[in-house]
Amino acid sequence: MLKQDSTTDAPRTDVAAQDDHVRTIFGILEGEREADLLLRNLNILDVHSETVYPGSLLVHGQRIIALNPDESIVRFRETFDGEGLYAIPGLIDAHLHFESQLAHPAAFGEAIVPSGTTTVFGETLDFASAAGAEAVDAARALFADHDKLPYRLYAFAPGKKTSPEVTEAMLAMDPVIGLGELAHLSYMTGNADDFRKSALGRANAGFVNCHWGVTSLSDMLLNYMPAIGVDNNHDVWNEDDIEKSIRYGLNTQIKFGVGSPEVIRTMLRAIVKRRWPAENFALCADNISVDRVLRQGHIDWVVSLAVEMGMPPIKAIKMGTLYAARSFHKDRDLGSLSPGRFADIVLTDSLSKINPRYVFKGGELVAKDRKLLAPVRIDYSVLAKQPKPGLGDLRAEQLDLAPLELSDNGTQAKVLLFDVYGRGHLAFAQEVWVPYRDGAVVPEHEGVRLNRISIVQRYADGARHIVNGLFKGVSIDRGAVSTFWPAPSAYFVVVGTDSAEMCDNLERLDGLVGGCVVTADRQVKATLPLDFYGVMADMDLAELVEATRSIDDALTKLGNHNEGEPVVNKLLTLFISLDRFGFMK
Repeated sequence: MLKQDSTTDAPRTDVAAQDDHVRTIFGILEGEREADLLLRNLNILDVHSETVYPGSLLVHGQRIIALNPDESIVRFRETFDGEGLYAIPGLIDAHLHFESQLAHPAAFGEAIVPSGTTTVFGETLDFASAAGAEAVDAARALFADHDKLPYRLYAFAPGKKTSPEVTEAMLAMDPVIGLGELAHLSYMTGNADDFRKSALGRANAGFVNCHWGVTSLSDMLLNYMPAIGVDNNHDVWNEDDIEKSIRYGLNTQIKFGVGSPEVIRTMLRAIVKRRWPAENFALCADNISVDRVLRQGHIDWVVSLAVEMGMPPIKAIKMGTLYAARSFHKDRDLGSLSPGRFADIVLTDSLSKINPRYVFKGGELVAKDRKLLAPVRIDYSVLAKQPKPGLGDLRAEQLDLAPLELSDNGTQAKVLLFDVYGRGHLAFAQEVWVPYRDGAVVPEHEGVRLNRISIVQRYADGARHIVNGLFKGVSIDRGAVSTFWPAPSAYFVVVGTDSAEMCDNLERLDGLVGGCVVTADRQVKATLPLDFYGVMADMDLAELVEATRSIDDALTKLGNHNEGEPVVNKLLTLFISLDRFGFMK
């Protein structure tokens, strides 16, 4: 029985609105009322039958209401000539962390929408964790104008790194649709807070995403996540991981924005080789820089790569559209060009290599030839914070690399070696033997000269926690580069060759809310401030790209040769593994 508010008469109002809607659609199809838009001269991809047919789409109220309408009957306010291009559903990123892009939602839209992405399922756990006691208000500010974005945003409440109270409050917000990135038994052993969050997600009738822990759990414990109703899993890195994920019935998200560029190829090759049905999979970035999107593409790029790996084009497109929507039970709204679905449409001149010529969100043309037509200006400045320095007592000698162990003859030292591309392959941090001469560690392994790295606690309670080691991923001849991440606890990472330079660099970064700083000879060469709780920049897309590229340019002058993601994004991904493998208190 419907509950009725005697003062607002809410159910009656809703029925009245729906009555108007169905009468409007009927009137348009009878030629008695006017639709918003007719898109003509298209080659339409039907993802349900996996065929392409010539035709047109009639749009009203942001949704498709007719296929190939009889133009002698219907009336419409505007027309659009599709130039004979292929019409495919708007592309969907099934799992993405906003804070890992360093861009606020509007700036991120400037990058992804021209690539054909019209829907994002976004995690906010690190943002909420960074905001601490302000997490609920910060999330409301982040989501406040999401309907003005040139893409659709569906978000998730934190499944880890925040209190159950924060999770519960966020589950009640629009556009949150479920519990994000639950991580039972891969990051922790399970406690009352974990169980409470799981219960909240289930009680809210929302979706539950997870890190499944396939690389670290016993076969018995792998049953836990699917048994409590987890829907989606993105914690796969290779063929064996994928096989287990789909066998346990999880909607498996194939990620392409994390770690080595070869990881996505490895996973796509496995899907093709094993002939696993594409319906098991959705495509996602997880973490990706806006710079990489601009240079390479977003979901459009990985769809094209899947085809290159041997997947039929329509199957590849369905992983980035229908199957992603279906995994969240959103296929009544998204993922196909059918009546009743949102008119989120990409026009491309090829199905095997996606080239978004035109991008529509809800029937509105929002991008053309990989450029956003009207960047959205949303004021997020309420999220900007003031710096709270915490390294006033740091000394350079605390960053010196000391042996964990010396060899019997005193010529070798055992030290930690960190690898920026090791995550997911159990090689993120290893203990290795390196030369030891004149009472000092020689930063060299297997004949390769390496930089040093220090992981430094920002706000010490008693003795400051510092971990020193060697590092693969940045190679500079002099100077230093540092980054900061506030969640789940505040830590810096600094890479360099000299303890005094590294210490000076950290002190400069400590004067910011967060970000990245490059120094040489104790002079600042480049800076990227992240004023929103230390995880997001208060910049539009052009400003953010300029800042990240300035970091790379400064490091190039210091001897670094970078490929793939910008250095700042590479370094920031370290914090996920530093936390996971116990290097942050």
